[in-house]
Amino acid sequence: MMNITLGQFYPGDSLLHRMDPRTKILLTVAMIVTVFLVRGFLGYVALFLYIAAAARAAKVSLKVLAKGIKPILFIILLTFFLNVFFAAGEDVIFAWKFITVSWTGVKMAVYMALRLILLVLGTQLLTLTTSPIALTDGLERLFRPMSRIGFPAHELAMMMSIALRFIPTLLEEADKIMKAQKARGADFESGTLIQRARAMLPLLVPLFVSAFRRADELALAMEARCYRGGEHRTRLKVLRFSALDGWTALSMAALIVLVVWLPI
Repeated sequence: MMNITLGQFYPGDSLLHRMDPRTKILLTVAMIVTVFLVRGFLGYVALFLYIAAAARAAKVSLKVLAKGIKPILFIILLTFFLNVFFAAGEDVIFAWKFITVSWTGVKMAVYMALRLILLVLGTQLLTLTTSPIALTDGLERLFRPMSRIGFPAHELAMMMSIALRFIPTLLEEADKIMKAQKARGADFESGTLIQRARAMLPLLVPLFVSAFRRADELALAMEARCYRGGEHRTRLKVLRFSALDGWTALSMAALIVLVVWLPI
């Protein structure tokens, strides 16, 4: 669980740290859309190289990004094997009863696995290089045009940033509870899958209690500081786009054009 890097923020003064959070949010959305536009292996290579260059600019090692893949490795493998054995295709390699392996299924399985990996790697850069406060301000500014029709822009942005911020906190709390229960004789690793799932129940109950307690403490702290939502709220740092944001957006546009053009 400690391998999950989503929601963690690494302070720094790199190029990505200095970018406007609105630019990083929009580029992350563009990256997610681009992953599903890829129609060839070269497109995935181009996306991986772009993420590697962004990680180097953010001074974040690929080893740190790879840690975020470990928690979803089971989902990646499950998706891979389901596509290999059950995806239909005319170029059949092996067939036995209801199981069919074809080159089309293998190709689709590889593409689906690469998509999941790239999605995790790309989205991690957003939270690793953007503080929760900056992320809240960026989301609120992006949602502000919708507030004219009654959309709660500030409240939604605050909820999303708090949820991301609490991911590493709850993971740390779960690790402490698990170690405490192991010291009392609990076993989370042996037995069948159902037995291990049942063994996790004593972990979930105190984890939920701790989550509600932390939420109550956060609400009291916000009320003690006279927090009243986004109405008439001033900001210490006003967001402004810079030339760095423009050049980065142009690089993403060039990547999208390249990914769409490569299969042709």
